[in-house]
Amino acid sequence: MKKINIFLSIFIIYLIVCIIISPNIYIHSVLDAISVWTFNVLPAILPFMLLTSLLMQLNFIEKISVPFSKPFSKLYRTSSHSGYVYILSILAGYPIGSKMIADLYERGKISRNNALKMSSFCSNSGPMFIIGSVGVGMLLSKTAGYILFLSHILSALCNGLIYRRIKYEESYLPNQDKDANGVNFNDIICSSVQSVLSVAAIIIFFFVVSQSLSPLLNLIPDGLSSIIKGMIEMTQGCLSVSKEYNLFWSVPICSFLISFGGVSTIIQSITLLKKVNMPTQLFTLQKLTQAVISFIISLIFSIILF
Repeated sequence: MKKINIFLSIFIIYLIVCIIISPNIYIHSVLDAISVWTFNVLPAILPFMLLTSLLMQLNFIEKISVPFSKPFSKLYRTSSHSGYVYILSILAGYPIGSKMIADLYERGKISRNNALKMSSFCSNSGPMFIIGSVGVGMLLSKTAGYILFLSHILSALCNGLIYRRIKYEESYLPNQDKDANGVNFNDIICSSVQSVLSVAAIIIFFFVVSQSLSPLLNLIPDGLSSIIKGMIEMTQGCLSVSKEYNLFWSVPICSFLISFGGVSTIIQSITLLKKVNMPTQLFTLQKLTQAVISFIISLIFSIILF
């Protein structure tokens, strides 16, 4: 732990020096991050955060979960809510799945053990980013986008099977439902806005980190550099991969990066799962195994189709 703290301290000092030496570059980097958050992240996740929080306060989650309860409960040994959370995480993208898991735990609907299991298959990217941004926008192929999305869905389902035997304490928080007082819109809005602002701060920080590492990444081959960028921040990484590799290799590599999510997405999710006390090592391992599975599935599709 001391070595990690020393390394982080040195790296933070390095960041500060970089910003002092080239303030204009870092101002542009921050503005780019704010632009990405404003035009891509905010419209995609804020409505989902508000609506899912509202459904929870209305106790409608139980009714929606019924069709998915049995198969997901048996397969993954999780709460009946897990099927609904998985489907919404696939539709809405990062970090909605983590936010829903945290909300369910905080309202006493699922145990901590259930929350940790669900995080292995309910932390996913959405079709707008995978098919639209990466497939059509970066790889210039709708087919590639569909392969990426299908691989992502299947890898999450397979990944959940790996962690279904995980055993942590079956602790519950006291039930926080406020049926007697009706829906508290102020709580919903404050919680959702706070979560979205936390995501914004993390995106800005990692855009700055990515910019500061550029001189070091320029010293290694471009192909490897693009993968490292994606391990830090997946959007920039996928864009770099699309320029450095042909379509046959771009698809499985981008699939790996999207399912891993990058350090930026992992920290977003862990921040939202703070009350669950999500172990960083466990969540990172879950994303890494999903990324490997997604890579293998996408590679098989690439061999068949490209």
